[in-house]
Amino acid sequence: MVLLDANNVTFWSHILSVLKQWDTFLFLKINNDWTNPFLDSVYPWWRDSLTWYPLYLFLFVFSLSNFGWRIWPWILFFILTAVLTDQLSSTIIKGWVNRPRPCSDTVLMYQVRLLLGYCPGNGSFTSSHAANHFGAACYIFFSLRAYLKKWGYLFFLWAITICYGQIYVGIHYPLDIIGGAAAGCFIGILTASFFNRRIGMPPLLSEKKNQASH
Repeated sequence: MVLLDANNVTFWSHILSVLKQWDTFLFLKINNDWTNPFLDSVYPWWRDSLTWYPLYLFLFVFSLSNFGWRIWPWILFFILTAVLTDQLSSTIIKGWVNRPRPCSDTVLMYQVRLLLGYCPGNGSFTSSHAANHFGAACYIFFSLRAYLKKWGYLFFLWAITICYGQIYVGIHYPLDIIGGAAAGCFIGILTASFFNRRIGMPPLLSEKKNQASH
């Protein structure tokens, strides 16, 4: 039994070592090799959360103009999704895993192209950007898919490009992104499912007008 346990430890240690090697290899490819001046200038602000405040304002105005003030529960659940994804990633998982970022790793830091001019001091796994944006994408997609149709998939593309930027600028490994995306999708699907079952979207203002006219 002791031998079996030792073999299990060796097996999983080998798996983790291989994953880390591939994670570092892919990080260096994205950060060092698959680069160009245009992306160098775009990604530092593209992956910045402040850049997307106009999008959130648009979603608010769009929802209000189509559903009226009864849209407030949907907005509150959107905010709840953001809070839960951020707390799960930033407070719980990062504190538990405590993985150094590539830009603060004592060996790797000298190979990193750090486009932000600074290296964040908190942990690397999971990416809170990935958790927050994939959480938002899942919540929007699953709560509004009856209205957005195939256009809802654009929110996943939006999240993917932002998360890729986290690797590109040198502050996250690919596995950080995958872990954050998984955590975000879990929360986003959970909040959207609860909202759909317990509350649901109010009728469109256009539908109410049509019913009133008849």
